[in-house]
Amino acid sequence: MKSYNKDCYTKINSETWDSWAENGCEWTIPITRAEYDRARESGDFTVYLTPCVKVPLEWFGELSKSKLLGLASGGAQQIPLFSAVGADCTIFDNSNEQLRRERVAADEFGYDVEIIKGDMTKPLPFDDNSFDIIFHPVSNCYIKDVRHVWNECYRILKPGGRLLAGFDNGMNFLFDDIENEPLILRHKLPFDPLAMSDEEFARMRDNFEGIQFSHSLEEQLGGQLEAGFTLRALYEDRDREGYGLLREYTAQYMATLAIKPV
Repeated sequence: MKSYNKDCYTKINSETWDSWAENGCEWTIPITRAEYDRARESGDFTVYLTPCVKVPLEWFGELSKSKLLGLASGGAQQIPLFSAVGADCTIFDNSNEQLRRERVAADEFGYDVEIIKGDMTKPLPFDDNSFDIIFHPVSNCYIKDVRHVWNECYRILKPGGRLLAGFDNGMNFLFDDIENEPLILRHKLPFDPLAMSDEEFARMRDNFEGIQFSHSLEEQLGGQLEAGFTLRALYEDRDREGYGLLREYTAQYMATLAIKPV
């Protein structure tokens, strides 16, 4: 890892995800040919916005021929399935390795996809009213300002368009260690790694922990409403088995379906 400073935290996260992918993180493993073929033949598929709960298929509306943006969702776990059922897909992510996996899957399975590397803390490189659906799994913990993302999603969605988003609720950030009991409160929320000492920040950077932020529900849900969305549905979720003890005590994630009014 290069010795990036705090101003370059999104570059750190980009390289961190490259490293996680190269080391076999489960959120970077592409779907199989059998999964792709099953979705193409039956129209049935499973994707996740959060760790465990399957996204209800009715949240997507009509996928066939829809313009769909996978926002910060590289790794070929969802886009191949959306393409298999007829969506016109674009993937936007900040990890070279995650995007490479999207290209490999598209070439192997034989579908077209637009692949764009970019940083979602910046204005998104799309025209107003470009997409019918945005699929945005847990990832805004890697940026400081989530309201910017909601505003950009609203701008680039067509009227009537759907934003499917997953995010954490902040609970994971209260503790240094969620693997072992007792769970000891350590951090106040919201958790902001940019406010940490330079030494602590360097430890996170150099250990490939990811520079991660907690966000309030005021930012997550309120931010979508402030952007202009209508909230239609939501569910809560927890980490998968083996990811620590906190999941036994509380939900840690939420997924939402929001609509841009016509």
